[in-house]
Amino acid sequence: MGWTSAVGWALRAKMGRRARLLRNDDRWGTYTARIQASTLRTLLRHAAGTEVGRESGFGDIADLEQPVEVLDAYRAAVPIGDWYTVKDRVARMREGAEPDVLWPGLVKRFAQTSGTTAGDKFIPVTDEMMRSNYRASLDIFASLINRGVPLGRVTGGRCLFLGGSSDLRTDANGIITADLSGLVTPLIRWPISAVYSPGPEIALISDWPKKIEAMATLTKDQDIRMISGMPSWASVLMERVLEITGKPTIREVWPNLEVFVHGGVRYGPFKPRIGSLVTGAPDGDIPVRHELYPASEGFIAMQDRSDDPGMRLLVDIDNFYEFVPLESVGEDGRIPGDARAYTASEAQPGVRYVVVITSCAGLWRYTIGDVVEFDDVPGDLTGNGGTGPARLRIVGRHRHFINAFGENLIVEHIERAVEAATRATGLAIGEFTAAPVYPETGRSAGLELVIEADRTSSDLVARFGAAFDESLKSQNVDYTTKRGEDLGMAPPTITPVPLGSFHAWMAANGKLGGQHKCPRCANHREYVEGISQLLETTS
Repeated sequence: MGWTSAVGWALRAKMGRRARLLRNDDRWGTYTARIQASTLRTLLRHAAGTEVGRESGFGDIADLEQPVEVLDAYRAAVPIGDWYTVKDRVARMREGAEPDVLWPGLVKRFAQTSGTTAGDKFIPVTDEMMRSNYRASLDIFASLINRGVPLGRVTGGRCLFLGGSSDLRTDANGIITADLSGLVTPLIRWPISAVYSPGPEIALISDWPKKIEAMATLTKDQDIRMISGMPSWASVLMERVLEITGKPTIREVWPNLEVFVHGGVRYGPFKPRIGSLVTGAPDGDIPVRHELYPASEGFIAMQDRSDDPGMRLLVDIDNFYEFVPLESVGEDGRIPGDARAYTASEAQPGVRYVVVITSCAGLWRYTIGDVVEFDDVPGDLTGNGGTGPARLRIVGRHRHFINAFGENLIVEHIERAVEAATRATGLAIGEFTAAPVYPETGRSAGLELVIEADRTSSDLVARFGAAFDESLKSQNVDYTTKRGEDLGMAPPTITPVPLGSFHAWMAANGKLGGQHKCPRCANHREYVEGISQLLETTS
């Protein structure tokens, strides 16, 4: 048996039992609520002696007899919060090496993430969170088994991970701060380490243009069979590989490429571009795509069925989840601490919720900021009501929306409209963002979409804009009303920019890297004007 065959055999042997468990939808429909209730009680007991645990009476709450009593008491004791409510305590933990604040003992790792709304954040990464993320990463392979993917064939070559920098910064107190990729790289162990690319030396590179160049130079001669990363960076790497090799398609460079594990952004708008790179045709694609919902605060969900884009909520990896209706978000973009929250078994399909996590890293009722909709919900604590696991889709960010004129657009509307316009026109695009156009001399109220495009013409842009507009109308009655007769809002303005413009703008703002995402829309013009100004200065 060759070593690559041994990797596939080992993964299948390791994950076979888990794969069978994940296939049992009835079990998850019946027991999800109980698993989550048990998780909350365990987290409260574990942190009862911490500063936040003593202040909020975690020990007494955990000792309550009924799970419903535990949940009600926890919600009464701990208001919903966000980065601003924990940043001072996190600073004491990270900068002062203070133990027993949000989590028992000294937390030695912090993931640095640069958000579009709150600047740099430092998320605690405890030993328990490392184990939680590791278990979630193994579920990727269990889910692929259930989807009929032959792991032996996939691991017969290399698996390429497009993570952020693995560079670790350690202070005088031994506290480590890094990109989350750097913290979880140690989780890549045998058998995955045997097929892992690009290796630790390239993974340490923090300069992304240099990193892409190094990865392209290395992998052009490797048998890449699986890629894991964001679609935007995968397409950038593929383009560079084709430039170096002179090959017309990625299929000719990596003929055995079979699986693309991706997350963080909606894939649909990138599909024509990646399809063209891989097969030479916009309607082509990588054979198996597997969507994840990872966050710095915890691994939330992942796709588990081939014919369903919904992602299964990971309810048994020591994190507890609540969901707050999007309508509860205030005008300042924050959620009131006493807002009504729902567990997965209390949620309703088709309703938009903001995700709130209680994590095994000491985040207590912490707002992640993502907006989701459930396709399926599990049963309640008695096992009644649900028939399967909780499955959800990400539809936006609660601070990212456009409502300058009552049009009430969210990220999902913009992404779906861009996807529809690419299908209608065949235009392959890269990154994009949307913003309101405020009425001024020579301009009417409306919407502007800035897109990276590989080719443009006035006719193509006009057709793209018309398809984009029609899709928004089909999704959103408020937008349709405001667009009526072109009186309230003019047709959208489509502004094409060269491929790579967004990444140049992100680099200029210190936000370039594998886990930084371009904002899809905003209720201001900071992003679109920033890109415009950058292009003016570099032209």
